[in-house]
Amino acid sequence: MWQGVREHRGLLWVGAGVAALGLYGFVATFQPDAHFGRVLAAYGGVFVAGSLAWGVVVDKFRPDRYDVAGALLCLAGVAVIMYAPRV
Repeated sequence: MWQGVREHRGLLWVGAGVAALGLYGFVATFQPDAHFGRVLAAYGGVFVAGSLAWGVVVDKFRPDRYDVAGALLCLAGVAVIMYAPRV
């Protein structure tokens, strides 16, 4: 969607972005794991850090210390969510 709107790639790009996001949300409803919310939350942290890395590699974005600190905080949250001992 970003490229369609901000980079003026056209309505086809916007439509493809809307379809991809909608499909992602729809497919997630079929996950059999009772704790899928936990998995999705952990994925969100990885997504934040991955998005920042994508910006660095592809867009030549230079993150500041707060960008890096935020991404590391998200990854620390992922570690807590995924590896905390459960009772």
